[in-house]
Parts: sequence; C-alpha cells; structure tokens
Amino acid sequence: MTGLTREQVRTSRRIALVLRHRPESAGLTLDANGWVPVADLLAALGITRDELDAVVEHNDKSRFAVTHRDGADWIRASQGHSRRVSVDLGLPPADPPPALFHGTPRANLESIMSAGLRSRSRDHVHLSSGVPTALLVGRRRSAEVVVLRVAAGAMAAAGHVFHLSANGIWLTPDVPPRYLMLEATNP
Repeated sequence: MTGLTREQVRTSRRIALVLRHRPESAGLTLDANGWVPVADLLAALGITRDELDAVVEHNDKSRFAVTHRDGADWIRASQGHSRRVSVDLGLPPADPPPALFHGTPRANLESIMSAGLRSRSRDHVHLSSGVPTALLVGRRRSAEVVVLRVAAGAMAAAGHVFHLSANGIWLTPDVPPRYLMLEATNP
C-alpha cells in the first residue's frame, strides 16, 4: 500500500475487513449497496476522520469510496466483498477491452487452466487492464507469480457480463478456461 505509514496500513486493513467481509465484527450494518455512515465507522473503529481521510486518499488501489448523501458522508469498499456480505455495487455492465489480466501464484496455474477463474467466496473475479497491476496483485500471495491473459472481448461477445469499478478494476463472475492464456511467468 504505497504512500501509507505502517499504522495507516493496519487501519486500512481493519477498514477493509469490516467493509468487505465482516461488518458485524464492528457492530455495523451495510446498506444494500455496501455503504455505511462515516461517523458510524469512525466510532466503531475508534479512529479519527483525519486518519480515515489519509487512508482513503493515499491508498494506492483506491480501495474505498466516500460520498455525501442525506446530509452525511458515507463510505464503502470499492469491490472485493465476500459473498456473505452480499453487496450490490450498482455498477452498470461495461464493455471490456479485448484483453484483461489476472496475476496469481504459480501454484494455482494448473487448477485455473483446467477449471477457469472462479469468484469462490467473493462475488466477482478481479481483473486488471495491465500486466503491472496483475503482477502486484499476484505478488501479494507469492513471489512465484504467473500472469494470465483473459480474452475479455471474446467473453463479452459470448454474453459474459463485465463491470468496471470506480478504481479501475474489472469484475466478472467467472472466466471459463477457454478464455485464458498464459501471458508471463514470474517476470
């Protein structure tokens, strides 16, 4: 998380856990679109608005979105919610570029090439528009990384639905193996 201090990284991870996976752990309830009042989040996590603003502003992946409505500020995670949270991000279908990319540990390659990319415990598979971002994502879990090219244009032409999150991450429910090709190995 470039640009954040060690303490801010810890705060960002706490916020992500609450907004993406376990709002009940902080005594919070997200609305149907994943939003919670900023004041409620601050009180639940015991952080200040300045601390929250620093995490939101300096997060290299724009993991969180803040909006103002009904006289208050609201916050949500931009994507990555577990299925148990069940959030409708309200993202319209979007036409993807011809190719998107997914970084993953090398150990997952055989399984992915036979079964495809599946969302598993999340609502969507996350794809990036470039190899550098895919590498960063893959390296969060392993130093031995492969990057897969996803034939997103062909998938869309075949009826698969894509969404583009506010922070530039492409989302789709799954990617069948026929649309995958090895792009790079541990570059």
